[in-house]
Amino acid sequence: MLERQSGQKAILSKRGKESFKKKTAFLIFMCLIFFVSLGNLFIKPTQAAVGSHVAISEIYGGGGNSGSSYKNDYIELYNPTSSSVSLSGWSVQYASSTGTFNSITNLTGSIGSHQYYLIKEASGGGGTVDLPTADDSGTINLSASSGKVTLAKVTTAVSGSTNSNVVDFVGFGSANDSETTPIGTLSATTSAERKDNNGGTAQGQGNGWDTNNNANDLVITSSLVPQNASSAAEPTTQTGTDPGTQTGTDNDHMGLGNPSGATSNTSNANNYLMVKPQYDLSYNNSKHEPNWVSWHLGSSDLGSTPRQDDFRADTTLPAGWYQVTASEFAGSGFDRGHMTPSGDRTSSVANNSATFLMTNMIPQAPNNNEVTWESLESYSRTLVSAGNELYIMSGGYGTGGTGSNGFKTTVGNGVVVPAKTWKVIVVLPNGNNDISRITTSTRVIAVLMPNYQTTSSHPWSYYRVSVDTIESLTGYDFLSSVPANIQSTIEANVDNGPTN
Repeated sequence: MLERQSGQKAILSKRGKESFKKKTAFLIFMCLIFFVSLGNLFIKPTQAAVGSHVAISEIYGGGGNSGSSYKNDYIELYNPTSSSVSLSGWSVQYASSTGTFNSITNLTGSIGSHQYYLIKEASGGGGTVDLPTADDSGTINLSASSGKVTLAKVTTAVSGSTNSNVVDFVGFGSANDSETTPIGTLSATTSAERKDNNGGTAQGQGNGWDTNNNANDLVITSSLVPQNASSAAEPTTQTGTDPGTQTGTDNDHMGLGNPSGATSNTSNANNYLMVKPQYDLSYNNSKHEPNWVSWHLGSSDLGSTPRQDDFRADTTLPAGWYQVTASEFAGSGFDRGHMTPSGDRTSSVANNSATFLMTNMIPQAPNNNEVTWESLESYSRTLVSAGNELYIMSGGYGTGGTGSNGFKTTVGNGVVVPAKTWKVIVVLPNGNNDISRITTSTRVIAVLMPNYQTTSSHPWSYYRVSVDTIESLTGYDFLSSVPANIQSTIEANVDNGPTN
């Protein structure tokens, strides 16, 4: 009996010790959670998307240096918020990679919602291109490779990135201060540009990405496009008053988005937005042709107006820009290939005539243009006759095609012959609130055709690809007005629907 009681006491004692250990471990665990949570209160949170303050959107320190294009250094700001922000009493400041902030440019005025602000700084004495009209100017001589730039809400020197008056801070190259990690080393031909509002590098989507890590938030680019207060607001919105900002609007020619972020600023000469009643386009003044043309096609666009055949120069191009003439392709072996087809605008003489402007043309191999391409154009109109409305974008890619007189890279006065032609067509049953009606089941036809005479050896359906394929080639962002989850699905699909 005593042995049994002694054994029971031993068991109870063992259980008591185990219970005590479990309770102690639990208390220690809870204490750890408490102290970690308490510590997090004092850690600056990492943002997950677009910043909530005016940001330094681009830094270029190679202005006027040997090999540079622009004559001046510049600092560009972007406002990702929904309200205008006064810059009165603010400044941009510069320090060398290991130095202190003693170069300051005081700012004036304000920066509008989703708009830019350009600050012109010193010049190295060289360069060939003037900056667009600056919103402010100073004499800061930035390094072309390494340094630190801050936007501050004071006009006195700040101490560094942790100063309470700092609104934004960028370290580049070998800078000893930055938000987490500096962006890499720049040059006379590259700038540090903030990522777009989606964390990517698409044009026309703003430059507001901010996770408080310079290395992750900015990219080094050789595509220098300084923007000022006169540049179009980005991203474009349905509520804007500029015709180029009417994305998402029913039946608007750019209702599904502005693929390249084209603007109506003449300094953006190779991505210049032209808005017409019949179609919209991005014009490339170096290539003397459109980058892309975008239009809506509905039953009201189709009628009995005959083809006008009045090919002519587009006199609405900015003053001083070369205007391609009607006869410029003659004898080249390439057609004047419509982007918005004559057959898509037969409701009136004026609408049909507008399709014969040379800004709507690219050099197309005759068998591409007159056979395979035309077959797809005709099929598109049968979809409209069947009760659908279409959003269509088309253009060329690359350089060099083979026409009836052989291979050429340009025709006429330097009009570039594209290597491929592409088209994206979104098909919707007739209706209203078009963007909201686009689903993962919406039919999207995308084609990519070689600009060769041999293209006609296959029907247009042979050249079907995904929208993603064309985006990867061109760098454009199609269907940007469509919700991202739907966009990702329909852009990855290759159409397999009817072809006639």
